[in-house]
Amino acid sequence: MRIALTGASGLIGQALARSLRADGHDVVRFVRRPPTAPDEAAWDPRRGYVDPAALDGCAAVVHLAGAGVGDRRWTDAYKKEIRDSRVDGTRAIARAIAAQDRPPAVFVSGSAIGYYGDTGDRPVDEDAPAGSGFLPEVCVAWEAAAAPAREAGVRTVLARTGLVVAAQGGAWGKLFPLFRAGIGGRLGDGRQYWSYISLHDEIAALRHILDTPGLSGPVNLTAPEPLTNREVTAAMGRVLRRPTLFSVPAPVMRVALGEFAQDVLGSQRVRPARLLESGFAFRHPGIDEAIRAALAGEHP
Repeated sequence: MRIALTGASGLIGQALARSLRADGHDVVRFVRRPPTAPDEAAWDPRRGYVDPAALDGCAAVVHLAGAGVGDRRWTDAYKKEIRDSRVDGTRAIARAIAAQDRPPAVFVSGSAIGYYGDTGDRPVDEDAPAGSGFLPEVCVAWEAAAAPAREAGVRTVLARTGLVVAAQGGAWGKLFPLFRAGIGGRLGDGRQYWSYISLHDEIAALRHILDTPGLSGPVNLTAPEPLTNREVTAAMGRVLRRPTLFSVPAPVMRVALGEFAQDVLGSQRVRPARLLESGFAFRHPGIDEAIRAALAGEHP
């Protein structure tokens, strides 16, 4: 199967490309610079350009590109970059798919559990409404930008990913060095829920979506049971055999992170109802096994 992929240089994109190629699939990586390899194709999300020839013969398109939410402090300029990189890129890819004479069978467009905002102790699944605040507003616009593909009759899936447990890259990759050094600890009061997923299960879930014709619309990519930050902190200390005595008070986080701190301190108790209903089996449903898989570099 020929599969087009954006965001192929990111944590999830690299792992997904490896997994697909290991099973003999042909992966076309869209890049924002002049292509230099046979498997690369050009796109420019700001101009809305996607090389149409690169989509010819593709059975699926997986769109994962977007500026990192936690990569920089949230200035007005960077918030605009976060939003535009997602909305403009998704719209460009969706329109290019819709313009194909023979569109792909499925379009998997990346999204995030930030859609739900702060849910406190309340568990939510895909039927829950959008929350309020910057990230929910971004996610709503991001997902709406995929409409041209859906309206063209392409099965469109909005993959709402949680916190990916990986030792290299992503938000969790920044935690491992702190905990290994014995200076990791809870954030704020530690009562906020974290909805996590191992990198292995993230990739397996994306592949499950590609192979399951009945799945469309929003699909949460999170482990079955979210845990509080306090519980995650204890698990990191337990698996790494390091003390977790330190904590970062909420006021300090707000000074250090600015507006982004409210999302780090917020609670998201998200469950993957549609993934489970479709028959997906998690390899690492628990946090200890997800952490150990990350340390072992495990992926499909």
